[in-house]
Amino acid sequence: MRITVIEHEAEAGLGYLAGWLGVPCDVVRPYLGDEVPVRAADGLIVLGGAAAAWEDERSPWQPATRDLLRRAVDEGTPTLAICLGAQLLTMACGGTVERGAAGLEVGACEVTTLPAAASDRLFGGVGERAVAVQYHQDAMTRLPDGAVPLLTGARYPHQGYRLGETAWAVQFHPEATPEIFAAWTSQPEGGDPAGGLSAHGYSAEDLNAEVKAAEPALVRTWRPVAEAFGDVVRSS
Repeated sequence: MRITVIEHEAEAGLGYLAGWLGVPCDVVRPYLGDEVPVRAADGLIVLGGAAAAWEDERSPWQPATRDLLRRAVDEGTPTLAICLGAQLLTMACGGTVERGAAGLEVGACEVTTLPAAASDRLFGGVGERAVAVQYHQDAMTRLPDGAVPLLTGARYPHQGYRLGETAWAVQFHPEATPEIFAAWTSQPEGGDPAGGLSAHGYSAEDLNAEVKAAEPALVRTWRPVAEAFGDVVRSS
């Protein structure tokens, strides 16, 4: 059993997931010249990145990644799409992704489960509310036809959904360790081309401390989700 992982940039790797999935991963790094495969192995994870889901000129491998995601959904390959990955999945399957009207969502933020999450194979044990790491300014504004919403949030309503029986998309970052998050906030302009964290009223130091303080809750909540995804891959 192997999981194909599409990594869009070196600063946005598997993080926690590397030790939680329980299934070996083959990491594809198209920003270093790796070719995006036509099909995934036994499972597929598409990670986050700074580009917008429609900025194919910035990340020329995105069309191939959308094709890979669409094929994985069609063929029932277990799929977990995270942040940019979730947005690429949404676009690939007929939904809409746009620059978010509510601005930058960043830090340790609350997400709320929806009724369908209670019986979901990944999110059934999350509970009514949970803390999640966020870092995005684009949003999934219309989900693909047939998508089952699983999680929502105060700033952006579409925080997680399932498509078919074995594909999941999350707007937040269950993989992000405090160290990964601090690397994002330390990038020029905080990784935000719209003017940096301070332009949005945020302090990188405060955000880093917030995520670090949330680490026990992050591990407690998202490790079982990652382990459940690994179980889905093995059972498929």
